[in-house]
Amino acid sequence: MARLTVNEAGTSGYTHVISLSFDDLAKIKLGTDPFNGETLSTAGQLPIASIPAGGAVELAGVFESTALAGATDITLDVGTTGGDPDEFIDNLDVDGMSAPVFNSGDGFTGNQSQAVPYQAATTILAEVNGTTASLTAGNIVIALRIIDLGSFA
Repeated sequence: MARLTVNEAGTSGYTHVISLSFDDLAKIKLGTDPFNGETLSTAGQLPIASIPAGGAVELAGVFESTALAGATDITLDVGTTGGDPDEFIDNLDVDGMSAPVFNSGDGFTGNQSQAVPYQAATTILAEVNGTTASLTAGNIVIALRIIDLGSFA
């Protein structure tokens, strides 16, 4: 995941953005980091960003920039819990999207509708599910706005 420069963040409203092709999604599902070829700690879950201690995720969005083709069961979770990382985006039917999706995860419901806070530094995971090996085209973009209150300490 790319951390945006000050100028990019200022114009886009996001601090971190990652773009994943259909081939990247298949590699993640099989347990390989598509960017460095290393084996993932958990197959299907790619670490994409870090929340600093005292930080929060204020905005999470997913955009299917090029329609996925070849499979109709691709889902995506984005969050911090290793077993079910769905605090920011939960069980998103990516190939069925008709518009970008924002803040659909468990952390953005109830009392935390504006930001999901973290006391300790925490890794954000993107979890890919479905028959990714059947994909023949497509690209998704995941964007996050992470607040770093610790930078003021």
